[in-house]
Amino acid sequence: MSNKFSEVGNQLKKALLTGVSYMIPFVIPGGILIALGFALGGIYVYETPGFAADMFSWGKIAFGLMVPALGGYIAYSLADRPGLAPGFIAGMIAETQGSGFIGAIIGGILAGYIVLAIRKIPLPAALRSLMPTLIIPLFGTFFVGVTMTYIIGVPVTWLNTAMTQVLANMDGGSLVILGLVQGAMLAVDMGGPINKAAYAFALAAASVNNWGPMAANFIASMSPPMGLAIAMLLAKRKFTDVERKGIGGCFIGGCVMITEFAIPYAAADPLRVIPSLMVGSAFGAALSYVFGLTLQAPHGGMLVMFLANKPLAWLFVLALASLVTALMLILLKPNVDEQSEVEVA
Repeated sequence: MSNKFSEVGNQLKKALLTGVSYMIPFVIPGGILIALGFALGGIYVYETPGFAADMFSWGKIAFGLMVPALGGYIAYSLADRPGLAPGFIAGMIAETQGSGFIGAIIGGILAGYIVLAIRKIPLPAALRSLMPTLIIPLFGTFFVGVTMTYIIGVPVTWLNTAMTQVLANMDGGSLVILGLVQGAMLAVDMGGPINKAAYAFALAAASVNNWGPMAANFIASMSPPMGLAIAMLLAKRKFTDVERKGIGGCFIGGCVMITEFAIPYAAADPLRVIPSLMVGSAFGAALSYVFGLTLQAPHGGMLVMFLANKPLAWLFVLALASLVTALMLILLKPNVDEQSEVEVA
């Protein structure tokens, strides 16, 4: 029984990661085009026809597909291609009914398992050829629609609304605690499931026009590679010659918000590097909330920093977070024995 639960758990984990991974290509261009539309056309860009308004509308279309894509590709991971249509439709229902990301996750899982159940129904050979084009899409969509609309919709929409209100009403100490947790999650596995969960939280907040978590997300994701680069410049004896060759890459990775540049260093010395990155990211995310920072883009690092409400303050907090990361690394890491250098890939 425990093996069965473990298998299902791993299956769901894989499905969630697949959904988030396939959702990101919709999110990034959508969010950046919306932000550029606002930057070029002002806060009421959608009211004045023109290039800025067109760009804003393209971004809205892309951004609006992120929740359906999440549901669709969760179902795809569970049931392969037959799960795509019911999963996308579950995500679209979640988007329109207001249950958002939570509804899309539940709907995508539901669609995947409904499709798997339909595929097991014994049918005459003459009907089995209709399974992929008619029976699965029709009945999968029907059962997903009924469940999402009449069973899941109301409670999950209420939960999503309640969570949004709680986030909007947070202030002071509660925001600091949120930042500490969010920042630590983003740094602990650098692109893994915990990181993606924190990123999905920031996306969910952005979808209801709360861009505070996204500003914190940027800082916490950029400071690990930047902090490593600073530490290697300040304390050369703590790192091998091969590791120090990555200084430029870490700076570039930090600037463009690719946390994964820090992974080789974390893999080489996880007990010292990962806690250092978590402390710096947690500090930066918490300080971002203290400064009241927002950033209206889902990705891009310094390329989109002008979309922050306080660009100079945002840069200042990023610099502090990176410095804290570097100081933690310098404090925890011993001097390298050059005779036993470990090469970093």
